[in-house]
Amino acid sequence: MVQKRSRAFLKWAGGKYNLVEQLQRHLPAADCLVEPFVGAGSVFLNTHYPSYKLNDINADLIELYKIVQQQPERYIADARQLFVPSANERTSYIRFRQQFNEQQDTYQRALLFLYLNRHGYNGLCRYNLSGKFNVPFGSYKKPYFPEAELYFFAEKAQLAEFTCSSYQDVFQQLTAGASVYCDPPYVPLSKTASFTSYARQGFTLDDQAQLAILAEQAQANGHSVLISNHDTTWTRKIYQQAELHTINVSRSISQKGSARGKVAELFALYLAEQKSS
Repeated sequence: MVQKRSRAFLKWAGGKYNLVEQLQRHLPAADCLVEPFVGAGSVFLNTHYPSYKLNDINADLIELYKIVQQQPERYIADARQLFVPSANERTSYIRFRQQFNEQQDTYQRALLFLYLNRHGYNGLCRYNLSGKFNVPFGSYKKPYFPEAELYFFAEKAQLAEFTCSSYQDVFQQLTAGASVYCDPPYVPLSKTASFTSYARQGFTLDDQAQLAILAEQAQANGHSVLISNHDTTWTRKIYQQAELHTINVSRSISQKGSARGKVAELFALYLAEQKSS
């Protein structure tokens, strides 16, 4: 019997929901799974580790997760009020987006973050250089309110610790028994295909190379690391010390159906040697 996959409550460009089965084949066993780039959390939601350390550089995302973890009933009741027909209009969206960008209260920002995620274009999470959320209105007929997904996340989140740090800090703080799954912003396949504005700091090619070095160092220290990325000549070069696996996946960022297609994806596994007792 095939186990049903659990969906994240956020829409997420580059989310791993459709790759869960393939990832599960390569994710190493561990007492704790560490994710430096947790994103929407599809891997977290569809694996069964005793504990998790879930990190992201996006403070809005992490604050939202902490609130859902700690007070799901209140959050779900309040967020539901933003999923009404009057809020699903371009003028309403622009007003709420402005409120989000001016809002200092973390709880109110968390409510608006979910609203913007579900009403904005294609589930994108994008900020300009000033740190302002700037995704346009999505024009969906009836945005879905993910109540069941929120409750499932809240329950599973009792196993998790959420942090908002750099990926470098996460690697420095690895503890015994931890394995790592990295889903960084992908190396762009073309000069116009980069989505690294997900966070104000961006994610450069130097970051990609440094992440590979950190994975090698973690492996040497007894931690297994799995990284996913586009399968390119360059990624194969920086991951040359890893065990490489490739699969073809569908990409659906483009609004034009003709522009969607199969893209080669690479899994780089740095498997730690089991120390003999």
